[in-house]
Amino acid sequence: MTKNGPQFTIGIEEEYLLVDRETRSLVVDPPASLMAECEELCGAQVTSELLRSQIEIGTKVCENIQEAEEDLRRLRRIIIDCAANHGLAPIAASTHPFSRWSEQKQTEKERYQALTLEMQAAARRLLICGMHVHVGINDDELRIDLMNQMSYFLPHLLALSCSSPFWDGRDTGLKSYRLTVFDSLPRTGLPERFTSYAEYERHIRILMDSGLIEDATRIWWDLRPSARYPTLETRVMDVCTKMRDTITLAAMLTCIMRMLYRLRTSNQRWRMYTPMLIRENRWRAMRYSFDEGLIDLGKGGVVPFEELLDEILSLISEDAEALGCVEEVGNARRILTRGTSAHRQLKSYELERAAGRNEEDSLKAVVDMLISDTAEGV
Repeated sequence: MTKNGPQFTIGIEEEYLLVDRETRSLVVDPPASLMAECEELCGAQVTSELLRSQIEIGTKVCENIQEAEEDLRRLRRIIIDCAANHGLAPIAASTHPFSRWSEQKQTEKERYQALTLEMQAAARRLLICGMHVHVGINDDELRIDLMNQMSYFLPHLLALSCSSPFWDGRDTGLKSYRLTVFDSLPRTGLPERFTSYAEYERHIRILMDSGLIEDATRIWWDLRPSARYPTLETRVMDVCTKMRDTITLAAMLTCIMRMLYRLRTSNQRWRMYTPMLIRENRWRAMRYSFDEGLIDLGKGGVVPFEELLDEILSLISEDAEALGCVEEVGNARRILTRGTSAHRQLKSYELERAAGRNEEDSLKAVVDMLISDTAEGV
């Protein structure tokens, strides 16, 4: 690494759903005092979201993954404690097992009202939560170069994060249903490829000059140069229910970016594959998580996910050592063993149904599991 190279700082944003501890339903109209309490303890690190049943937190800029974990733990604990004061609980899941989007209330902020006016039902259906990881890349040209190469790995990260198998009280058959909802918006999905930051800026300017977007924050790709910070922002992942999994994926993607930069300093780069093939892997991750494998684009065939993960962990071993996150990255193998949040939600539901409980009570049991897992390690 060069002395003036990227610092690979880390910032993590997580979105949560707020549920009533008694009914397990989403709380449609939480008390205003809840947000006031959270803001008093978190300051600007907590914000409202499009729907009143959602809340978002964001860590400070962290020098390493351990610092990010410490700050994320503090923020999760504050939200849990403040919600408990009102008989509520946050769940870190990208969809709610049974509450319906059509019954939710929108947060009364001008930017949310403008979004809904423009996008109509596509916005009203956004009862989904994600997590975004910012990695500090202070060179604009480097951010574009790494974005172009990093796209290959987005399906792998998604596969390890899935937490949205249910929608409107039904098993969707997908492990990440969230993206089917989010993809209905414009300017979503895989990032475009650009030869330079100037080319990227020209495309953004066309949309701005046409009056279609206010600024680059309205670009919602799975991976984008942040419009607010000197970072590359990964947005493809479902929010992880277990905090440990969040930290694992944040560490893993930071190491991948460092690996790609390391190749660049040796006049090498990751092979570029067509968006068509990467989109196919993205769909497979949405549908199956890691259960049915992904396409090894180098070999030209579907291979077990475990093989792909082993390959990635081998590629980034040097980077995990350098960034001091060997243990955190290694936890990815544990996710394969015990499953993602989506796997655990479905298993909980199936066990409850097999025990003779009705559908409503079985889905409530899933919410109970999500409440518990969200607080694990916090």
